[in-house]
Amino acid sequence: MARAAKIRIGISGWTYAPWRGRFYPEKLPRKRELAFAASVFRSIEINGTFYGMQRPDAFARWAEETPDDFVFAVKGPRFLTHIKRLREPTAPLANFMASGLLRLGAKLGPLLWQFPPSFRFDAPTIEAFLKLLPHDTETAATLGRRHDHRLKARAWLRPARRWPIRHAMEIRHESFRDPAFIALLREYKVALVCADTVEWPLLMDLTADFVYCRLHGSRELYRSAYRRKELERWAKRVRAWRDGKPMRDGDFAGPPPKRSMPRDVYVYFDNTDKLQAPNDARALARLLDAR
Repeated sequence: MARAAKIRIGISGWTYAPWRGRFYPEKLPRKRELAFAASVFRSIEINGTFYGMQRPDAFARWAEETPDDFVFAVKGPRFLTHIKRLREPTAPLANFMASGLLRLGAKLGPLLWQFPPSFRFDAPTIEAFLKLLPHDTETAATLGRRHDHRLKARAWLRPARRWPIRHAMEIRHESFRDPAFIALLREYKVALVCADTVEWPLLMDLTADFVYCRLHGSRELYRSAYRRKELERWAKRVRAWRDGKPMRDGDFAGPPPKRSMPRDVYVYFDNTDKLQAPNDARALARLLDAR
């Protein structure tokens, strides 16, 4: 019997000083913030990996502080996506895999690759990167052995078992509104991030066996809250994706997938600047009975 598709709703990051006394209890020790957030949500995006190299002990600590059924999404390094802009990607990608990522074990969820608004669709560059992406922990460990000197600690490349690794790509330039891009993602089984924002393309093409949504704020980037009707609309979309039913409420760059199937759905609220994310994530989870 096929495994039932799951919905995981969470927040993007968990270290925000203004949340203290509002989302986090005033007297909660800062080192307990992740554990508290993980008691509320089934998944959280790790943002620190985007801004700088982490150490294996950090990943191990995050895994220890969260429940058994918890999953992290992990943001790929901006050094690769924003600075190198996918040029010579092997060493930076290997560094990421060797930095301790695999210490998350079964709590390792999708890897998020976010590109800057100025990054345009270039098929050869994108395909070269997609070819490199490992889709299980053993392949990731093999790639990680190609790391260079930039690691902050000794490489950690000993996965306990062979776990699958999923990838999702978030684009922010209109040039990606191209059927050729959608075809590439489907060929390499990488999800197109459904990113709700006032500034960038909101595409909902299904390109992998899961769906990844980032809700940045539909009226004011990173700040505006979602109204009840907006959340109800998102809930309908999420149910359709989970149940493998047609979902054409949105904008699409390519043709529908050849077959329908239930898909795991990950939704992260990134409207964090005004403390909207926790409330919106909890509200959507209630609508979907996903907690």
